[in-house]
Amino acid sequence: MNSVIVYPEGFIQQLKDSLIPELTASIKRDLGVKNSAEYLTRDDVCSLLKINKTTLWRWMKEKKIPSYGIGNRVYFIRSEVDQIISNNKI
Repeated sequence: MNSVIVYPEGFIQQLKDSLIPELTASIKRDLGVKNSAEYLTRDDVCSLLKINKTTLWRWMKEKKIPSYGIGNRVYFIRSEVDQIISNNKI
């Protein structure tokens, strides 16, 4: 019969190195944790969609594209812009 000597510090570190990344990935996958939102400016959205600011302003007023304002700044969430594009496939 072979004997294995395990030192507590090494064993604990091996467990951390092998289990933590696997558990983290599993939890993110199960809970649907997403990365932080990417915020876009009006210029970013116009460039992305290849439209001018007048068209973007009209879409905002018609509630075709959600926007968020802080003071006189307007922001858009990248995932919402991508979703709008996906929903309007021809």
